[in-house]
Amino acid sequence: MRTERVTVSLPAELVAEARDAVRRGTSRSISSYIAEAVSARQRRDRSLAVLADLYGGPPPADELAEARRTLRLVSRAAAV
Repeated sequence: MRTERVTVSLPAELVAEARDAVRRGTSRSISSYIAEAVSARQRRDRSLAVLADLYGGPPPADELAEARRTLRLVSRAAAV
């Protein structure tokens, strides 16, 4: 995949977490950490767009919450 250099400003806390992920070895570099985050956001946006097409608009909040619980994307206590 072709890469392109960009400059972004991020909150210091996010940069610290990205650096920590690199130190722990859970990410190859800060660039790959951020690329993974952007990719995850794009997948989420595409999924929500598909749901909006199916529902004819944004899916109801209660159904999204149930889907998140079912997929274990949030704890049951947090989703209530």
